[in-house]
Amino acid sequence: MGSNGSGLKQFARGIHPPHRKKYSEGEPITAFVPKEDLIIPMSQHIGAPCIPAVKPRTEVKLGEKVADVEAFVSAPIHATINGTTGAANISLLPGGRRSPSMPLKPAKEGDIVPENFTANYLRRDWDKVEPKDYEPDQIVNAIREGGLVGLGGATFPTHVKLKKNPERPVDTLLLNGCECEPYLTSDHRLMVETPEAIVLGLQLAARAAGVKRAIVCIESNKPDAIEAMKEASAGREGVEVAVCATKYPMGGERQLIPAVLGRAVPSAPKGLPLDVGVVVVNVATAHSISRAVVEGLPLTHRVVSVTGGGVSKPGNYLVPVGTMFSELIDFCGGLRDTALKVLAGGPMMGPTVPSLNVPVTKGVGGITVMTPDETARGKETPCIRCSKCVDFCPLHLSPTKIAQAVRHRDYDFAIKYNMTACCECGCCSFVCPAQIPLAQYIRAGKNQYRLIQTQKAKK
Repeated sequence: MGSNGSGLKQFARGIHPPHRKKYSEGEPITAFVPKEDLIIPMSQHIGAPCIPAVKPRTEVKLGEKVADVEAFVSAPIHATINGTTGAANISLLPGGRRSPSMPLKPAKEGDIVPENFTANYLRRDWDKVEPKDYEPDQIVNAIREGGLVGLGGATFPTHVKLKKNPERPVDTLLLNGCECEPYLTSDHRLMVETPEAIVLGLQLAARAAGVKRAIVCIESNKPDAIEAMKEASAGREGVEVAVCATKYPMGGERQLIPAVLGRAVPSAPKGLPLDVGVVVVNVATAHSISRAVVEGLPLTHRVVSVTGGGVSKPGNYLVPVGTMFSELIDFCGGLRDTALKVLAGGPMMGPTVPSLNVPVTKGVGGITVMTPDETARGKETPCIRCSKCVDFCPLHLSPTKIAQAVRHRDYDFAIKYNMTACCECGCCSFVCPAQIPLAQYIRAGKNQYRLIQTQKAKK
């Protein structure tokens, strides 16, 4: 843990998969305006799903609240374009679940999205804003009203994370700019193109959480982002930049915190960064914080990397939430003949989408289209007890024992070996010489265990 010989921040174990970021890391963020109907799921965050706040066939404006719920762990949903709502239905999500949803038809007259939207999204004059002009409660309330969630993929409501808790004081806030997942580059491009908004969002988050130390954390394979963030952070009180080793999964909270601060987060699922006085915020979330607090703009769009060898025109696109995968991929020139698999996210943790007729949600930062060469795996063979999965697991688990327990439906044994602590990073599957999809077994085991517990609770 801590720094290695080169001075880079480091954590124990982990792997070095091929980066494959060349497809899109040099492509600037480009506006995308949908022409087809959008699907707005009511469940886009961890916590209570939202309830529609407008009736079908209602004309709504970009940014207008269309769904909400009173639960504390929740985040409202807003219209992501100018358009007309449709009748509520059940839609398929990128991960395979189904959710109550609201169709949204683009406006027939006028702009679907204001012409200056992208220019405002990427503006660079945020360094003129003083964070001390905003009170902590004011920041938290603006974040809640803006519907902000963790845009790194976890989708935990941001206002819940940042609200002060006297019983669990926080002293440090980490800005996660590592983006260690192969292929994905949306956070990278945000740091290069609009670093001032990210730094301001970091300072506002730190003020809300009551911390004086804020650290920007970036992997060493993003030198242009490091330079941009250092320049934007210069002279900003309490902000520093830490360069981390390029290693997967550096972007995980339980790896980033030990690497940068030398603090070990207690085991999941109960242990949290709060237990060691730390809050972690993703760079895209920080960018959205600036927009929500200073300008009152809710989360309606996000940057999505469309990448991989199976798509004709890889790039980074500013996309309204609810845009269908199919329309966005068509905008990128469509699928190549060699396209084999489409993922919501990257190849280590992103699920294979069941259909291209699924919407971009708040948690989707990338669409990866892979070819047979990029997905090639050998035939699964019996475990040879080599212990590689144990040696490389960043959480010090025993993936092979958990996976075998799941295969035999012995969930009590799997729980004994901390199945629920697994972050499903995929390191074990990557290093397994027997080509056993260990992470997939564990993910399936966790889902089945939750189902069993739910059924028991109903009896």
